This record gives sequence, structure tokens and C-alpha cells, in this order.
Amino acid sequence: MPMTDNPVHRSGCPINLAVEVLGDRWSLVVLRDVMFGDRHYFRELLTGSQEGIASNILADRLKRLVAHGLLWRADDATHRQKIRYSLTEAGVQLVPVMAALGSWGRRHMPASHELSVRAELLERGGPELWARFMDELREQHLGIPRPPGTPSVFAELQAAYEAAVAQAG
Repeated sequence: MPMTDNPVHRSGCPINLAVEVLGDRWSLVVLRDVMFGDRHYFRELLTGSQEGIASNILADRLKRLVAHGLLWRADDATHRQKIRYSLTEAGVQLVPVMAALGSWGRRHMPASHELSVRAELLERGGPELWARFMDELREQHLGIPRPPGTPSVFAELQAAYEAAVAQAG
């Protein structure tokens, strides 16, 4: 569901349209933290940000990502003032994009080993692993059960990250 308060786009080019939604400094980082960091709440996203996002910027990006249909928000039943953010189907379908960005960043930028290990696994696993991860995200964020007996990609990515951190530490 595209954002309706700004229907004017620079062009109808698909790359331009994607950049209009994702091309600011923080949107992909927020989506990364929801997708790979299992963060669903404002406070988790704020305190877990290695890049140090400001609270007003985070609030704005969450609002924009919801408006653009990449995240959805729901009241948390455990606390009336808590809002839970989850990926929409459009957000889940960003997994291959995130995998490609991670692969490029790992190869061409001074990325740390610990923070590159997930990108390396996603690159090696390719589309089959991405599809399994998207199924897992659909289950977690949209309540759509994944095929029974499917191993957790999230757990595999997290274990590799934790092992890399332990090795570096």
C-alpha cells in the first residue's frame, strides 16, 4: 500500500520509486533491525541501534515505513502504550535486496567480520536460503505458518554472528 499523502514522484522508474521509499539514511537500517535483529518495539530499535539513531528520526522512519506499507503496527496487549512493529509482505520481500546490499557492502566497504558474517551466509545460501528466511519472517511477522520441520534461518544467522563476536572478543 503506497503512501498516499505524497502521490507525486520524480518519475515512474521502479528504481527511483524504491529509492524514494528506501533511499534515506535510516530506513534500511530500521528494516534491517526489524528483520535481522528481531526488534519489534521503539525502545528496542532505539537502544539496539549500533549507528545511534536519534529518537525523533526513528519515530519519523517508523511512521514513514508504516505509511509506505513496509511495516505494520499493532497495540501490544501487555501494555497500552506499547506499539509492536512487524514486517508486511512487502517488507519480507526485501530479503533478497538486503542480501545483495550486505554482499556488496562486505566486498567493497570496510565491514567488520562480526557484522559481515550474516551477509556472507545469505550470499552463500542464495535464493533457497532467502526463501526459507522469508517463510520464517512471514510466520513471525504475519502469522503465516512455515513448512513443518523447516530449520530456522534466523537461528543459523544469529549463531554465526554470536560465534564471530566470541572469536573477535
